[in-house]
Amino acid sequence: MSDTISRPELPDHLSIDARSPFYVAAVFEHDIGIRFNGKERHDVEEYCISEGWVKVPSGKTLDRKGNPLLLKLKGKVEAYYV
Repeated sequence: MSDTISRPELPDHLSIDARSPFYVAAVFEHDIGIRFNGKERHDVEEYCISEGWVKVPSGKTLDRKGNPLLLKLKGKVEAYYV
C-alpha cells in the first residue's frame, strides 16, 4: 500500500492553541508526534524546532486567565507524522 494521503509540511513553530498565530488547523487533521531530547512527549502545547524548545503544562497550575501555566524546556526537538 502506498501513502496517498497528502499531508501539509510540519511548520518550524506550532501551537495547539487556536488563538495563537502559530496554530495551523490543517496540520491537526493528522496525528503528530513530538520527540524531545530523544524521548516521546505527549504533553507538548507548543514547539519550535529551530530555537530548540517545547512548552509543556506545569502540573495543575493555572494562569490568571484559567489556562495551564506553561514551562519552556530547551533541547533537541523533532516533529513527525505518526
